[in-house]
Amino acid sequence: MSGRRIKKFYVRVEVAEADGVHVVRLDGREAQTPAKAALAAPSRALALAIAEEWEGKDGAVDFDAMMLTRLASTAIDLGPSQQGRWAEDILTYLKSDLLSYRADEPAALMERQRATWSPFTAWLKGALGEELRVTAGVVAVEQAPALIEAARARLAAMDVWRLIAVKTAAELTGSAVLALALEARAFPPTDIFAASRLDERFQGERWGVDEEAAAREARLEADFIKTARWLALLDA
Repeated sequence: MSGRRIKKFYVRVEVAEADGVHVVRLDGREAQTPAKAALAAPSRALALAIAEEWEGKDGAVDFDAMMLTRLASTAIDLGPSQQGRWAEDILTYLKSDLLSYRADEPAALMERQRATWSPFTAWLKGALGEELRVTAGVVAVEQAPALIEAARARLAAMDVWRLIAVKTAAELTGSAVLALALEARAFPPTDIFAASRLDERFQGERWGVDEEAAAREARLEADFIKTARWLALLDA
């Protein structure tokens, strides 16, 4: 679906329950994923939000702007075969997590990292029973096998709908810790995203922010907030 903006070929968008899921319908016919499966969601609230994307604007639909639709299509088409792979991808982020690598100078950045990231690492320890190891400078750090296995067990308990959101959040932030915190609703989504941009924002305060970097951050934040909304709608 990516990269396409097309003229609407339907008039009515609605959601109907069928076989325990909520299906998006266009003029009475099921909307389809790229693999030709029915476009549906496990909660009515999420299905309605997906349907809203299909309402389009100015008589057209822009698939690049339809993030909830893309997530749903990915969960439906690839989830059954890729669920294990997604979990391992998330664990790869945990093994070199953004929050593991701290500055060794300047002091102001070191303190900001400590103050901002410590609540997240404390939450992780409470959630998984294991600490995230941290390091300073360019020295690499290896995470404890017990932490990785605890995270693997937590991910294994998630269905594909939650797992695709955690994977997406990890990719957007560079942190499995922050992604897991988002799924658990442990902190406000805006605070979680801000934690992922701490270093960039610190440098921007010192040296200024160029327009391209600001635009990229805005896109990342918009996608992150949509991912947070996806998770909230799953439980609505």
